[in-house]
Amino acid sequence: MHNENKKPTQLLELVTAITRGNIKVIDLTMTLDRKVPTIVLPPELGQSWPFRMEEISKYNEKGPATYWNNFSCGEHTGTHFDAPIHWISGKDLPNNSTDTIEPEKFIAHACVVDCCREAEKNPDYLLTIDDVCSWEKTYGKIPPRSWLLMRTDWSMKKTPEEYLNLDDEGAHTPGPHEELIPWLIDERDVIGFGCEDVGTDAGQASNFKTPMPCHHLMHGRGRFGLPALTNLDKLPAQGTVIITPPLKIRQGSGSPVRVLALIEE
Repeated sequence: MHNENKKPTQLLELVTAITRGNIKVIDLTMTLDRKVPTIVLPPELGQSWPFRMEEISKYNEKGPATYWNNFSCGEHTGTHFDAPIHWISGKDLPNNSTDTIEPEKFIAHACVVDCCREAEKNPDYLLTIDDVCSWEKTYGKIPPRSWLLMRTDWSMKKTPEEYLNLDDEGAHTPGPHEELIPWLIDERDVIGFGCEDVGTDAGQASNFKTPMPCHHLMHGRGRFGLPALTNLDKLPAQGTVIITPPLKIRQGSGSPVRVLALIEE
């Protein structure tokens, strides 16, 4: 029997708050099209497909009532989710692929560290432990199982060439210092690391003592990555909830994802 006096549930209150605009939904996602920057690896390695789309029909002789398309791309194209199985250090972990990760882990709190001035001055800027500790003195300690999102405004670059920023030495893009990653895992128990450039590691991270430390250490400890985010300038330093479910690909190492952020107005 219906109980007319039953109080609204927390979920209903959440939906009502979104409908009324008390909680705002921010899209943190790149638009997928043929211009979206795709990571470039050394030529001797395998390469990711760029995004391609082919029309199946558009209300025409191929389908009078339908508009739809085929598309193809690598799993790690545009704004995407990195699962632990993506890196060799996470290949033997349980529940390490996009189809087996516990779904509750796709909803989590996020902290946003603003590094845009530093990244503008130095494209190879590295976020350090001292930087994060200084941020915590102002905004509070990172809660366990939060995302650490590195804001650089890198997503505002106007062309793929500026965004990838390649030269003979490779890419020059900002990222986390190699000492920061184990600290974030062991001292702050983060669920993952996100950023605005094409990968979660800095452009020159293959030259670090531990090459590609964000990939190697985060995924080796069952944590996640969120590269190529946008609109981080619209988020508060603390208090955001982000929703990050990748496509449920069997043994998927990742997938493009539409990342949504919930913030209180």
